[in-house]
Amino acid sequence: MSDQLLVRHADRYRDLLALIFGGLLPLGLAPFDYWGIALLAPAALFWATWGASRLRLMWRFYLFNLGMFTTGVSWIYVSINTYGGASQILAAFLVALFVSSYSMVCLPQAWIYGTWFRSNLVAGGLGFIGLWVLQEWFRSWFLTGFPWLFLGYSGLETPLAGFAPVAGVFGVSLLICAISVFLVLGCMTRRIVFFLVPLVIAITGFICGMTDSTNSKKRISVSLVQGNIDQHTKWNPENRSAILSAYLDASRSEWGRDLIVWPEAAVTIFRGAASKVLTDIDQKIGSMGSSLLAGIPDRDEVGGFQNTVIALGDGSGQYIKRRLVPFGEYMPLESVLRGLIQFFDLPMSRNVPGPRQQEPILADDLKISVSICYEVVYPEIVREDVREKDLLVTVSNDTWFGSSIGPWQHLQMARMRALENGRAMVRATNNGITALIDHQGNLQATLRQFEPGVLRGDVEIRTGLTLFSRFGSLPVLFLSLLLALFGRFLPLNWLVIHGDA
Repeated sequence: MSDQLLVRHADRYRDLLALIFGGLLPLGLAPFDYWGIALLAPAALFWATWGASRLRLMWRFYLFNLGMFTTGVSWIYVSINTYGGASQILAAFLVALFVSSYSMVCLPQAWIYGTWFRSNLVAGGLGFIGLWVLQEWFRSWFLTGFPWLFLGYSGLETPLAGFAPVAGVFGVSLLICAISVFLVLGCMTRRIVFFLVPLVIAITGFICGMTDSTNSKKRISVSLVQGNIDQHTKWNPENRSAILSAYLDASRSEWGRDLIVWPEAAVTIFRGAASKVLTDIDQKIGSMGSSLLAGIPDRDEVGGFQNTVIALGDGSGQYIKRRLVPFGEYMPLESVLRGLIQFFDLPMSRNVPGPRQQEPILADDLKISVSICYEVVYPEIVREDVREKDLLVTVSNDTWFGSSIGPWQHLQMARMRALENGRAMVRATNNGITALIDHQGNLQATLRQFEPGVLRGDVEIRTGLTLFSRFGSLPVLFLSLLLALFGRFLPLNWLVIHGDA
């Protein structure tokens, strides 16, 4: 009887361990950047699930994800309550519903792990690593994708960042998870060889970080205008002229700079209705030798809304946002949800996406790769558009996040896109965090949140492609699949280590 009681207590402790370390994992990401915690989180889950029954293992995977999403995407509450008009109770309920439901995305990974890897500790470790990355990839596209809280982002401030231009964020996730698992294997088996693997990975990452596959071309001057427009009144028709005047007033001293960027939907007048004022701006800044990129709403041929960035002055072309935000820019199950609460009836939430292939925006002789808000969190969207482009530009309106951790997470993901593709990035936002990012993902300068201002600086234009830009995430995903399959079919007479649960 006492043995059964001990087992039950041990099970509960391991359940709690999975929940706690899942909740702690976001501390390894921005704005906290305690990367050591992110390194420990997979180790805790691997140890807590080894030797458990399949159902118990799946439960612990779920608890880990429940903790991770509860703390990591808490900013959703701000969007729903502050800007969506939902009461505190309703907002909390909707967040809890989303988190508890979306945490189930780990269950296929957990079922495969619990079914395939039951006896060989090394095989279990390899399978855990491969399935971790495949689960992150699954989250990047399942139900349109929610590519948030990837383990690889915690490596941005470590030597492992050197792997990002080679293998992207999924590659960094794989290596962090590998270090974590091999440290556990070393502790459980007391074999020195397992401790050598993390050391080799770290040294290799440091060496990779010292190499550069892109070349400097020239430098240009840029100015990023942060308007700090109140989201509650932004789309009031009475404020359209005042908002446009605020951006023009802030930009007049910047005419003559090579590139000026206004944030997402900085102009709140539809493009067709603003044609005269846009022509005036185009002629004015063109005579000064500047290019202006400005976010503005537009309509397609049948009247659908489009989230657009246009180029004026020495610039030309437009970009229409391709990957829309569910509930923010379009409404899934619109006939059911529209009108239930204010959050399901936000302004500009009837958008239509732009085509996948679009002509590049030009700023003088530079080809610009533009991503609007949410698009920058998708590694493949940015990568597919970076070929033959000189500079990454992302515009956003992170007002929806308020003073939560959301804007910092968003900025961190933008930094990873710059590092992956070896291109400088300029990031213009409504109220923060406006930033200049170099081709190695380092922050050159930022503006304070919730203050209007202009961020001035020079950015380096580079040529050439990183390995990630050439091949994308496919090699890492293939390697992850191989790890899982190798672990599955690893002969039990090869390095048989059962370990203790």
